[in-house]
This record gives sequence, structure tokens and C-alpha cells, in this order.
Amino acid sequence: MARPPRSFPLKGLFIGLKRTAIIFMQTMFPKRGIKTVLPAPTIGAHTVQYPYKSPPEVPVTRARGVIALKSENCTVCMLCARSCPDWCIYIEGHKTKAPPRRPGGKERTVSALDRFDIDYSLCMYCGICVEVCPFDALFWSPEFEYSETRLADLLHDEARLNEWFETVPEFEPYEAGSTAKVRKVPR
Repeated sequence: MARPPRSFPLKGLFIGLKRTAIIFMQTMFPKRGIKTVLPAPTIGAHTVQYPYKSPPEVPVTRARGVIALKSENCTVCMLCARSCPDWCIYIEGHKTKAPPRRPGGKERTVSALDRFDIDYSLCMYCGICVEVCPFDALFWSPEFEYSETRLADLLHDEARLNEWFETVPEFEPYEAGSTAKVRKVPR
């Protein structure tokens, strides 16, 4: 019986090294090959230094950027804070007396929002808080440029979250034949 031909045990290693060397040469000597002695790495690979130079891309429509708040709709029910897996939403409120809705009725007790903060250094952008809010107080805004040089500056307060509400786009229409109620952004 004939023995099978012996294969070179390090053949895969040399194939990988060859491919790595080719990519290295294409990056270091773009469009010129090895013809020149001086490498030009800035022509081949390019990195945008993000916080200091803006990227040219614009996010796609309906992209998840930042969570916007409409504080008038918030009833301090705490559903968003309780359902957040990262515990990055901080809410404080107090009870106040409100006038009756109808003449002759009694005063009602309502919750007033004192503090609504989101710590984006902890947030994983899952969107659970937006989905569980029954009062349409939280929305996705396509804003994506809110980087900070200090980690502590990623704790955004109610005023900053309210600013992003103006950039929330309208909901896209449903498919033809859908019987679901069409959601609208409360303006």
C-alpha cells in the first residue's frame, strides 16, 4: 500500500504571513508599490480623530442616537427607571395637589417631576425605557454627536434631554393593510 504524500506542517502559517505582508505593503505603499523607499501610511489608512474632527457621515433615518424626553408627559411612574437593565436613569418627584378636572370635584394628587437624568456612560442603548413608557415621554432622537472629553459630563439632565425632543422625527407609516393604531410624536 502506498503512503500518502507528507504535507508541510507549517504551510498554513506561511500562507498567513504572506497575506499579512501583502496587506502591510498595500497600506504602507499605496498605489506606488515598493518602488519608493519612503512609506506613506497617511495616504492608505485614515482615522478620524472623532471628538476634534467630525465624521462626514450622517446617520440613517430612524437611527438610535440619543434618548429625548418630553417632560410634560412624564408622570414619574418610574417604569423606565425600574426596567432599565443598567440603572442609568435617575428620577425624583414629589406629590402636589391639582385642581379638580370638573366643577364640583375634589382636588387630585399628581406627581411632579423634580429630576430626570440619564447617565450615558452607563446606558447600553437597548431602548427598553422608550418601549415601556406608557405616557409617550421618551423617544429616540437621531442626534449622535454628544461626545464629551470627561466621563462625568455624560450625565445629561432634564433640560438637555428636552432639547433633543425637537429633533425627534415623525414615526414612519405602517405597511398597507395594518390595523394597528398609528403612533404620533406629541408636539
